[in-house]
Amino acid sequence: MKKQNGIIGAGIITAIAASLCCITPVLALLAGSSGIAASFSWLEPLRPFLIGITILTIGFAWFQKLRAAKKDDCGCETPENKKFIHTKAFLGIVTVFAILMMAFPYYSKMFYPQTTNKSVITTDAVLKIAEVKIKGMTCAACEEHVKFEVTKLPGIISSEVSYANRNAMITFDTMKTNIKIIELAVNKTGYKVTDIKIK
Repeated sequence: MKKQNGIIGAGIITAIAASLCCITPVLALLAGSSGIAASFSWLEPLRPFLIGITILTIGFAWFQKLRAAKKDDCGCETPENKKFIHTKAFLGIVTVFAILMMAFPYYSKMFYPQTTNKSVITTDAVLKIAEVKIKGMTCAACEEHVKFEVTKLPGIISSEVSYANRNAMITFDTMKTNIKIIELAVNKTGYKVTDIKIK
């Protein structure tokens, strides 16, 4: 039983680690400390391996749980330990939790508040579009985190962030904000601005 508990524990840890790079930005937003958001982005390249390890460990735990019960010397079946942690129900809960953790990057956007731009374009507005190259984004949660921080700034008309393209396209009013303030807002998330092009 201790061996199976260790296997289940390993499955939970690898499932969480597989999506830690995407869980951290959400936790950072909830905690109000956005600077730690990119702390685990280095795990993203390891994600396929961590998912594989999770599937193998949880699969092995199920294999052990479902195989025929052990028999003792007299040929009688040994009674199952009745603790909840040793039941199929507990293993089922762990399996569902592992699946939810591995799939977290695909539904993480729902944890971010809807961002709406409150800036009004006036007649004296001078609009510019900045393409901001950003290092460290690995999933949709990263996109939402950057968008959330940038949209809070005054003078932001629109912002489209893409982790796949590693950039943000930001339309802003130069009368209300400037590119340096935008750069500081992006860097505040823990991701790094590597280049800015004004159009």
